[in-house]
Amino acid sequence: MTAAYSLPDLTYDYGALQPHLAARILELHHGQHHAAYVAGANTTLEKLAAARADGDTTNLVGLSRTLAFNVSGHVLHSLYWQNMSPDGGGEPTGALAEAIGTDFGSFAAFRSSFSATAASVQGSGWAMLSYEPIGRRLHIDQLSDHHENAAIGGVPLLTVDVWEHAYYLQYANRRADYIEAWWNVVAWHDVQRRLEAAGGAESTP
Repeated sequence: MTAAYSLPDLTYDYGALQPHLAARILELHHGQHHAAYVAGANTTLEKLAAARADGDTTNLVGLSRTLAFNVSGHVLHSLYWQNMSPDGGGEPTGALAEAIGTDFGSFAAFRSSFSATAASVQGSGWAMLSYEPIGRRLHIDQLSDHHENAAIGGVPLLTVDVWEHAYYLQYANRRADYIEAWWNVVAWHDVQRRLEAAGGAESTP
């Protein structure tokens, strides 16, 4: 069976986001943690295929949940790397800025809410900005682990990883300091591109 998922290469060096994110953190985070979710997803797919071939439904619930955990971890990490850039930071412009203003009042209000959402995750998880196409608006989601609490159908635009492996080597238990530093590397052009692909840019005045 051909592996369904593979670890994406980064478009920048591990040290490119310093001083905001240390090279060693990115090296371990990408090369070990993200890679583990990729391997877990592929292994679980193989187990599911074998179980179905054998007609064995004993562990389908556990395997399905494990697949959701690992695939979501892979998807979120892939987005996280692309959401960051050595040339990032500042504020969004254009349709993205307009959508943020419409749905949150101002960029400052959005940033404050997003940071609070990320900082208050209980245990491990993520904060995510998504475009919800039915309501045609932006949402801020707080995810537990990788796969719980997100609205079904929402299109992820921007994510920040607040599992401890994303920041502990540099920021220890100061999660809020890590989040504050992360804003300096946000690649708004990538978020804008995702909003346009989701059709969200067309919904703004």
